[in-house]
Amino acid sequence: MSDDAAAAASVQEDVSIDEQVPQKKGKQGKYRRDKPWDTDDIDHWKVEEFKPEYNPAPFTEESSFATLFPKYRENYLKEVWSHVTRALEKVGIACVLDLVEGSMTVKTTRKTYDPYMILKARDLIKLLARSVPLPQALKILEDGIACDIIKIGNVVRNKERFVKRRQRLLGPNGSTLKAMELLTQCYIMVQGNTVSTMGPYKGLKEVRRIIIDCMNNIHPIYHIKELMIKRELAKDPKLAEESWDRFLPHFKKKNVKPQKKKISKKDKKDYTPFPPAQTPSKIDLQLESGEYFMKPKEKEARAMEKKKEEQTENSLKRQSERELAYIPPVEDHPKKKKKSSKE
Repeated sequence: MSDDAAAAASVQEDVSIDEQVPQKKGKQGKYRRDKPWDTDDIDHWKVEEFKPEYNPAPFTEESSFATLFPKYRENYLKEVWSHVTRALEKVGIACVLDLVEGSMTVKTTRKTYDPYMILKARDLIKLLARSVPLPQALKILEDGIACDIIKIGNVVRNKERFVKRRQRLLGPNGSTLKAMELLTQCYIMVQGNTVSTMGPYKGLKEVRRIIIDCMNNIHPIYHIKELMIKRELAKDPKLAEESWDRFLPHFKKKNVKPQKKKISKKDKKDYTPFPPAQTPSKIDLQLESGEYFMKPKEKEARAMEKKKEEQTENSLKRQSERELAYIPPVEDHPKKKKKSSKE
């Protein structure tokens, strides 16, 4: 009977608490209650460090991920693989580099205490396969930093158009890419048909939007301007709860058609039922000039005469051009001022 009495007492306490807590009216606020512990000074985006004390026992199952890498990355990966193994050993992850198959594998061990670290290690080998340098790729093991590999190869079919739009992401001397990195606080690496990005979650969302829009023919400079304005507006505490739409630029899409070349209309010729006259062949021309019936020696002599005539003409032209240099130019003599006669 003591257990029943305790259960009844707990139910009564719950009912009394429900009566004390004011509930919001309406369908949406039916089961919503105030949270006095959830204050404004709490940072919900902050990721707390996972310590080994939180999970002292080893995992019951082994998790592993593998990814392929291109042939040109083989030499670099061989050089840095010792640094990769040392970095992953600290967090209890084992890694294997298979040069025969061209793959990288990561797996959990009995020393692994953080369950999310295997996903971080998977992202690490993905970034290494996409030509991200090792010092930058190792930052993915830190808390609060994620990665996103954006595929851009299948967005545009035309190869020339794809190369031009990919070049827009870089900009002149990489200035556009640098501006995107500063505004989003992300690392961006454009390589082949993919774009590898690393940084905070908010920044990755903005980078993906900019890159996909760029491949859909929207220049990144429009998004960069918008991010710069948002950055300045965030500094003003008065505008924290207001809409920023009135400050943000609204760009209209202009569909500029290329000018068509004017085709000049040719005058129509009078219709004649007879076909055009046949052009004379080389033999016909030789027959007309009588060259066809000449002997080979005579033909050679005639060709030599023509050649000599052309040479004499050319030599006369050159000589006349040389003589022009020796003709003195016409000089304008300054007019002498007449002295005014003194009266």
